Amino acid sequence: MNKRTLGKSTLEVSALGLGCMGLSHGYGPAIETQQAIALIRAAVDRGVTFFDTAEVYGPYVNEAIVGEALAPVRDRVVIATKFGFDIDPQTGTRSGGTNSRPEHIKAVVEASLKRLRTDRIDLLYQHRVDPAVPIEDVAGAVKELIAEGKVKHFGLSEAGVQTIRRAHAVHPVTAVQSEYSLFWRGPELELLPVLEELGIGFVPFSPLGAGFLTGKISADTQFAPTDFRNQVPRFSAQARQANMALVAVITCVADRKGATPAQVALAWLLAQRPWIVPIPGTTKLSRLEENLGAVDLRLTPEDLDVIAREVAGIEIQGERLPEAALKMTGL
Repeated sequence: MNKRTLGKSTLEVSALGLGCMGLSHGYGPAIETQQAIALIRAAVDRGVTFFDTAEVYGPYVNEAIVGEALAPVRDRVVIATKFGFDIDPQTGTRSGGTNSRPEHIKAVVEASLKRLRTDRIDLLYQHRVDPAVPIEDVAGAVKELIAEGKVKHFGLSEAGVQTIRRAHAVHPVTAVQSEYSLFWRGPELELLPVLEELGIGFVPFSPLGAGFLTGKISADTQFAPTDFRNQVPRFSAQARQANMALVAVITCVADRKGATPAQVALAWLLAQRPWIVPIPGTTKLSRLEENLGAVDLRLTPEDLDVIAREVAGIEIQGERLPEAALKMTGL
């Protein structure tokens, strides 16, 4: 497995990480715990060293699974988790509001450390910007946790460029996480240039467009009732039908390269910057192995030019998130 360094930091990780959210949250019913643990350990066996979770996934359940799975190989892997939401500790349900008060951050870290069965969090993200708490206070709290050795690196998720600059001025931001793929290219406008300027790594989530870029989803696909994609405008049947034009472009390149659409979509991301580390998620070993094959797929300048030309004329239909969720991004 190739390695990449997140920005100008010292944090080196596998070129592809594993997004663990879908093992227990977001995409319908959770898979059985031992299956999830086996998948994470299979990823380790295949060279993956970067694992992404959050307290809100479950809530709490996902961190516990990741902690159990990685405990035997803790010193060989990098664990990223997140804080930033109000969760009722008695019921384990999310209240819906953000909470990045410094005292809350520190309490979350203590609880996450226990669930993750570790003495340090390698990369701690603010999950969403909290409009009620100055980002300087957030960065200051994480800086204190880093000084205590409980956290190694500071990250932000779905933050706007001015917030990133302000946070970075208090303590260096190692990585920013946001959605990015051929299905959603918004980060190219402002975010990627600022990350390059500041020397911050980029961790795209949903690098396969929540599964759409694999070519396995059609306008007729039925999602489980609890699958978040039922609420996403981009995944309405009408939008999916229109957006199949993008999948057709990727599939054409894949056929020519002897690869799969998923591998082309991931290889395209890896080709954008050397400090980009996508974190595709899956619940299936076959898909994990397919995704990891993207690391060895080289898209030539000609391939990238073809993709650029072909997708330039495609207007993606539908917003990438429901309206309420979109309002929490780019702050």
